[in-house]
Amino acid sequence: MSDNNKIQSWLIASRPRTLLAAFVPVMVGSAVAFNEGKLNIIFSLAALVCSVLIQVGTNFTNDLYDYLNGADTIKRKGPRRVLASGLISVNEMKAAIIITFLTAFLIGLYLVYHGGFVILAIGVLSILAGFAYTAGPYPLAYNALGDVFVFMFFGIVGTVGTYFLHTKDLSLVSFISSIPVGALVTNILVVNNYRDIDEDKESGKKTLAVKFGKNFSRYQFIFLIVISFLVPLLLFISFDASIFIFLPYLTLSIAYKVITMIYTLTGTELNKTLELTAKLSAIYGLLFSAGFVL
Repeated sequence: MSDNNKIQSWLIASRPRTLLAAFVPVMVGSAVAFNEGKLNIIFSLAALVCSVLIQVGTNFTNDLYDYLNGADTIKRKGPRRVLASGLISVNEMKAAIIITFLTAFLIGLYLVYHGGFVILAIGVLSILAGFAYTAGPYPLAYNALGDVFVFMFFGIVGTVGTYFLHTKDLSLVSFISSIPVGALVTNILVVNNYRDIDEDKESGKKTLAVKFGKNFSRYQFIFLIVISFLVPLLLFISFDASIFIFLPYLTLSIAYKVITMIYTLTGTELNKTLELTAKLSAIYGLLFSAGFVL
């Protein structure tokens, strides 16, 4: 395989479209800190690099162990997977996982120096959780805990942790602000599991979609969108947020579209829903952050 093809294979393995999930919690946590006059842009950039590396490491781990467990085959409906396609070997992927997580840890030491033990704990737990998502004796994604993992780490931990890095403090506003971040990122996984429900049943991957069915997944999807749009209202009424906190409502038309798509599309068509759901998460997060800055 040529060097260009190898680079392309690693880009596919990193799943660039999912990396928006790593940007949003850092962006929102930084915006809440900025609103309080405590933003340090260097901290935000370092946290963003670590977040992206942990996301990539998690994607690599997911690719490896889904392949080893038989969850990824050439018949999959989702985007191409490099191990199942024979583009990257198992040993190459194992090495890449170690290098990616280790790099995230080493860069994170800069943040630990400034943020202390709490930041160290967040970093270590995030790396361990990224690995445990599909690996280890009790893989989270195979035991209906994937949604909880994503909501916790790409929502609450990522957002509140970024805020703490800047302020050395915790706040109810930062926690509430993490809810739509986690909810909309989790919906990316909801669509993924909804699409793959039949293949996951065959491979023994017990996602929430497999355990409770397609109707549950649709209701879960809608619920997570609804609570995301209730949060700005809560911040406006109870925490004296400015009118700009309603900027995320500009994405209501996108939210409506993805809801109709999950009810009307099937099979590989749901990849369009997956892509638009990821865009909803990113655009909402950008507008939500702008609301705090303005």
